[in-house]
Amino acid sequence: MSAPDWSQTPIAADGTFEVHLQKSGQTLPVSKDQSILKVLQDAGHDVPFSCSEGICGTCLTTVVAGTPDHWDMYLTPEEQAKGDCIMVCCSRSQTARLVLDL
Repeated sequence: MSAPDWSQTPIAADGTFEVHLQKSGQTLPVSKDQSILKVLQDAGHDVPFSCSEGICGTCLTTVVAGTPDHWDMYLTPEEQAKGDCIMVCCSRSQTARLVLDL
């Protein structure tokens, strides 16, 4: 039996998910009341940001695997549908694991 692909498994009922950083190999839990940006900052990652409201696009980050839950107002509906980037200041994940190009 193979291991489950957490980047395709739906998010937990309690709203938690994990962010896996492809470059560093680090995996960080994100609770329902935390932003991805806050979790990254708390773990010592210097991620550019400005508005923290999903308006400016400064925190745009590439998604390698998983499905973003877009809460921003920056990306067009077409860009959001691609699922290949995320505004880490406000958006979340629809899957149990989101793999980011960090």
